[in-house]
Amino acid sequence: MNYKEVFKTIEETYTPLSTECQQELITSSKVCVYKKGEIVVREGQFSKKVFFIVQGCSRAYYLKDGKDISDWFTFENQFMASIVSFFSNEPSPHYVEFIEDSTVLEFSKDTVDKLSQKHHDFERLISKIVTETMLGLCERLYTIQFNKAEERYKHLLSIYPFITNRIPLTHIASYLGITLETLSRIRNPKKRI
Repeated sequence: MNYKEVFKTIEETYTPLSTECQQELITSSKVCVYKKGEIVVREGQFSKKVFFIVQGCSRAYYLKDGKDISDWFTFENQFMASIVSFFSNEPSPHYVEFIEDSTVLEFSKDTVDKLSQKHHDFERLISKIVTETMLGLCERLYTIQFNKAEERYKHLLSIYPFITNRIPLTHIASYLGITLETLSRIRNPKKRI
């Protein structure tokens, strides 16, 4: 992994990090490779890890009455964590799974706390990540509450135009709160009866 490229991406996407902060993050993190389908957090587990996705993608999902419901997706240059467990020291209510073979920079909550106290630029990075996550969840909630299924799908494509090439349609349908059949009708309007 080219750390220089990783930090350049973090700087362009979020905020610059000082050289000292970057060095401490490198020594406090590790590069991990996960296989497609690998689950790194399970419901009921405690998780104090955060993953910066260098290559690949992941999703968080719930199991409700035997159904798999996708909660969010992350792709290259985004962070993934079991948010509830990471920040509140409670068991995770969901699973985190890699959808593709993925390379990530992985570090712990202790690293986040230590670097946040020592480096204001790292604290700013965490603040931006949390704010971006919160705004994304608010936007998703609004979309689910007030938009029709077709509008939800179009909105998702406006954010991730490539998503149908990388995420199985069953996961996309559950994320949108619709059935796979409804998603198929939206994607192929000419086949409607």
